[in-house]
Amino acid sequence: MRKKHKRLRLIQEDQLNHDHSWFSQVDNNTFYLFLELRQKFSTGTQHVQKVCALYAAMETFANELQNNGHQVIYLNLDDTQQYAGLEHLLQHITEHHEIDFFDYQHADDYASQQQLVNLNLSSRVEQCCYDSEHFFLAHNELKNYFVAAKASRMELFYRKMRKRFDILMDGDQPEGQRWNFEVNGQQKIKSQHVSEIPEPLCFCNPVTEILKRLERHNIKTIGRCEKVLLWPVTRGQAIELLAYFCSHLLPSFGLHHDTLNSNSPFQWSLFHSRLSFALNCKLISPQLVLTFALQMYRENPQLISLSQIERFVRQLLGWREFVRGIYWANMPEYQESNALGASQNLPSFFSNGQTKMNCLRHCIAQSLEFAYAHHGQRLMVLGNFCLISGIEPKQVDQWFLTTFIDAMPWVQLPNSHGMSQFADGGLVASKPYAASANYVHKMSDYCGSCHYKHQQKHGDKSCPFNSLYWSFMIKHREHFEQYSRLAMLYKNWDRQPNNEQTAILEQARCYSEELDFL
Repeated sequence: MRKKHKRLRLIQEDQLNHDHSWFSQVDNNTFYLFLELRQKFSTGTQHVQKVCALYAAMETFANELQNNGHQVIYLNLDDTQQYAGLEHLLQHITEHHEIDFFDYQHADDYASQQQLVNLNLSSRVEQCCYDSEHFFLAHNELKNYFVAAKASRMELFYRKMRKRFDILMDGDQPEGQRWNFEVNGQQKIKSQHVSEIPEPLCFCNPVTEILKRLERHNIKTIGRCEKVLLWPVTRGQAIELLAYFCSHLLPSFGLHHDTLNSNSPFQWSLFHSRLSFALNCKLISPQLVLTFALQMYRENPQLISLSQIERFVRQLLGWREFVRGIYWANMPEYQESNALGASQNLPSFFSNGQTKMNCLRHCIAQSLEFAYAHHGQRLMVLGNFCLISGIEPKQVDQWFLTTFIDAMPWVQLPNSHGMSQFADGGLVASKPYAASANYVHKMSDYCGSCHYKHQQKHGDKSCPFNSLYWSFMIKHREHFEQYSRLAMLYKNWDRQPNNEQTAILEQARCYSEELDFL
């Protein structure tokens, strides 16, 4: 009788793709392996909501596969504690189950992929890597768009993607005869409209057992988590959140996606989709998200304008695919770069939000409470402060990666290391995203109740963002003056009286020496 070969397929916690071709057929000789491994915490202390969400989503996904007739092996922290790591565990399972073939999906982070490629299993076990089948671009296509150590511009990439996938196109021209509606500008939420900010859709997913496992195995985490989790952990919940976004939030998304607010009970969510976690662990695909959003736009032109939908398409089809390409073209060297030589330590208040700077206090406290901050908060408050303060990029990367629920290395590193901290020397961003208190005041209501005065550049209670900004720009003048977009800034600085320049730079020096106490 002919032997039936046994196949083991590893599914990691960020590979929960219901539409993967692996699941198109049920085979009793194919086993799907899900693992909760302590080694995943070796890269840093994670936010507890992130861990709970990943484990809850993975466990639910495994149960759904099993209910569909697939053979599933789910090993939680209790089950895997006896093994030294992934390789040791796989060696045991492949021997115990007499596995002939071991399959895995291409990991989205470099370290995990290297570990899988270099696995030392029995010579009789044939190993094979498959695409994750999630992104618009397959992994083997990235090399056609990105070159190592070469600056790429998202706008050009985005236009290629629009044309290739025929999204918001009118023949070979962009719909509305414009590629980019960013120039329409952002609008600050006026005080009389704060009450109109929609309440976010939240879920009640029980995570008590997961919390008990984390405590039982002494897994250190940051932040806090209740017995129920508000984040989506099933495909159905992700689709429900998508539908809510399109009907309640998308009409105002483009106008306010950089806006900051502190006076609404929903200041943490505003008009953002909060689909990033579900997307990044693949509970929902970017193709489905855009199909749904575009359908809503077509059916409701009076509610959703072209400028609103274009900005959402830009984030998903453009930016998300772009940063993945940058990541894989430049790793592992990318994570070591420090183009500006930044070396300051991350201030201690990033662990508790205890600072007199109102904008940072709000953003950090929110991040610790929800494991989430929206785009404007990450880039123009948290990232901006770290950039102009000269914080070592690795420390910034680590904080972002461990704090945010949607932070996976492939998406977080180009965002924090490149876009935010300019540590890659301009591979991602065409200029440093540095700004003074004027920007924070323009886009938020943080400054009104702050200990510091946003108008002042030096002196008692002058906003640290002002003097630190100018000190940063002057320190790196030789590097940045070549950028035409910054030439006028330096001309304005040169017009300032010498005593004013001296006072600003001296104020920055004082603040730099006491970052922990700002």
